[in-house]
Amino acid sequence: MRLAETVTFGGSGLNRAAEMRGDAAEQARLLARGQVLPIWRGKPLLRAGAGLAWVAPDAPVLHHGGPPVFLGLDDDRPCFATDISDWVPEAGAEAVQSGFLDQSEQRHPSLPPELAFAELRAAMLRLTPREAELAATAKAVLQWHRSHGFCAVCGAASQPAMAGWQRNCPACGAHHFPRTDPVVIMLVTHGNRALLGRSPGWPEGMYSCLAGFVEPGETVEAAVRREVWEEAGVRLGAVRYLSSQPWPFPASLMLGCAAEAVTDAITLDPAELEHALWVSREEMVAVMAGSHAFIKPARKGAIAHFLIQNWLADRLD
Repeated sequence: MRLAETVTFGGSGLNRAAEMRGDAAEQARLLARGQVLPIWRGKPLLRAGAGLAWVAPDAPVLHHGGPPVFLGLDDDRPCFATDISDWVPEAGAEAVQSGFLDQSEQRHPSLPPELAFAELRAAMLRLTPREAELAATAKAVLQWHRSHGFCAVCGAASQPAMAGWQRNCPACGAHHFPRTDPVVIMLVTHGNRALLGRSPGWPEGMYSCLAGFVEPGETVEAAVRREVWEEAGVRLGAVRYLSSQPWPFPASLMLGCAAEAVTDAITLDPAELEHALWVSREEMVAVMAGSHAFIKPARKGAIAHFLIQNWLADRLD
């Protein structure tokens, strides 16, 4: 496995067993001996200080949920996920904190107290690669079901099919599939310096690599050049793909690239960036160590942190 594939949420070799999705009888047999990951409003069930918390298919917590989605086989253990977002905690929906990162946790009365629904970004570093892939898959597919309940062709209510990997319209017969949005994120360098920026509304001191959505009819390389020019006014030369990362917030695939700048003057688009600057390799060491005067490191687990860390180590491949 290439180093680039070790990014958080990267592939763990999960057997997704897609050939079993269309067999309803086989799905029933798999569910009967399987395990289910409940997800509440985008938050997976987690065990305190550990990883994902799975429940039995007949667990009371799942009574709030809809049809399970078949994630695949972890070795030989069938894994499913269920959205239980209709459950309202005793404290009410207002228990969820607002802000850049929701640090609140919700506990279901039918579950042990060490189990709680928590923000995946806050817990991703304590998951194994397999758990991370399962959690990212579950969160993304369940969110798609929650936000795409109606046919985009005729507007009728659609129905889940293929073990949760499809929605069918009973009115016009259209088939719909889970959505993934490609996003380029680029480590832009100019000699010994890298370009960092921050968006309006980010926490104080937070900077990261520039990023943006790939537009229809656009290559990855063209998207990298366009986004950097639009956001920072910097022209790029060579662009190369490095690594990808599923990022289910809500449904992106981050395409990590390295790009060489041919100009270094920065002209900000204030609608996209609040600030951008060139950071030398020596400064970046301090940033990543948490000792820089005003720049905080990119979040561990995010592909931006992965790209910068490996740039500093001269091992981007």
